[in-house]
Amino acid sequence: MAEDYLLNEHNKEEFPPAHTAEHLLNQTMIRIFGCERSYNAHVERKKSKMSFYLDQKPTRQEEKEIEVRMNEVIAEDLPVTFEYVTRDGLPEGISLDRLPDDVSETIRLVRIGDYDVCPCIGKHVRSTSQIGRFELLGTNWDEKERSFRVRFKIV
Repeated sequence: MAEDYLLNEHNKEEFPPAHTAEHLLNQTMIRIFGCERSYNAHVERKKSKMSFYLDQKPTRQEEKEIEVRMNEVIAEDLPVTFEYVTRDGLPEGISLDRLPDDVSETIRLVRIGDYDVCPCIGKHVRSTSQIGRFELLGTNWDEKERSFRVRFKIV
């Protein structure tokens, strides 16, 4: 189906379970902290890290809540589906701000059940139960930058 659309070139080979977890973590952080999607992500097979701008340092309880919610969403076995839209036909709340300036006219949206939707051309699992378990490895808080880094792995 993707062959029917002209999309931007993709220069990355993602590990689908971790990449799909990246989408879930973005939405989980939005829901818990009311923040934006991560501003810096390095997602790999063995270990990943994502950074978010937050108003304040999360408590230990909030950090634990991230891991609990992630594993709850994964266990829900939500379907991962794709939708192709034009730039003019983007659903409300979907931004092209983080896409390249030369983004194609056709945009692929990745939907994870009713939990998350965002533009993406990467590889994903078919449903969240294929991700495995989300394990929070640690966090870092940068007070000056108001930046919270989450380190995790998929087991």
